[in-house]
Amino acid sequence: MRSLLIAKRDLGAYVSSVSAYVIVAALLLLNGGFFHAFALGRDDARFSHEVLEDFFYLNWGFAVATAVLLTMRCFADESAQGTESLLRTSVLSDGSVVLGKWLAAMGMVLAYVGLTTYMPALIFVNGSVSFAHIGVGYTGVVLAGAVASAIGVFCSALFRNQIASGIVAGVIAVYMSVLAWMISDILAPPFSDIASYTALFNHHFVPFMEGRLATSSVIYHLTLTAGFLFAATHVLHARRWE
Repeated sequence: MRSLLIAKRDLGAYVSSVSAYVIVAALLLLNGGFFHAFALGRDDARFSHEVLEDFFYLNWGFAVATAVLLTMRCFADESAQGTESLLRTSVLSDGSVVLGKWLAAMGMVLAYVGLTTYMPALIFVNGSVSFAHIGVGYTGVVLAGAVASAIGVFCSALFRNQIASGIVAGVIAVYMSVLAWMISDILAPPFSDIASYTALFNHHFVPFMEGRLATSSVIYHLTLTAGFLFAATHVLHARRWE
């Protein structure tokens, strides 16, 4: 599969980049600190599943942030390094290039998510939770990372400057994480229903956080990921003719 060639090249660039390690390490540190402060370190007695839900609440946000920060450079960096012309004249299709870059970003997101597994394991020190709940929660986190990575790839294809692409991707992520649900409360139907449906966290991740595998939410994440990748493909195709 030709997309794997791009994925291998970009994944190698991530692994050899100091900035990728700094981003992942910093977000892991913050994630661990927040988990200890707001989940494990609270004085009030709580059920283990409540602590696990708090973990996935935090892990969701940090996984999305990881995806956005890592993908802001995927196409913008090509322009900065002068390799954009190689992509334009490549025999690979635009869809293959976009998919390859998304796969590379997902490789890093999966690595980040994998490094957080020690946190739910700490719950077993003084409590017990279902492994099914852990698996479902992580499924939701990975799906959210997939959507955020697709958003980042789209914005990076849209802008040649990685700061601009990162800002726009961050705004979209913040809207779908927080603002969409807030806006739905002040709008009248049917606009409130539309805004509520675009709330990635409140409307579509909470079932995963609570250990419920909702088929509709899985389809929503996959559809949104495909949509942003499709849009990135068209942006890249348009840039070939600039």
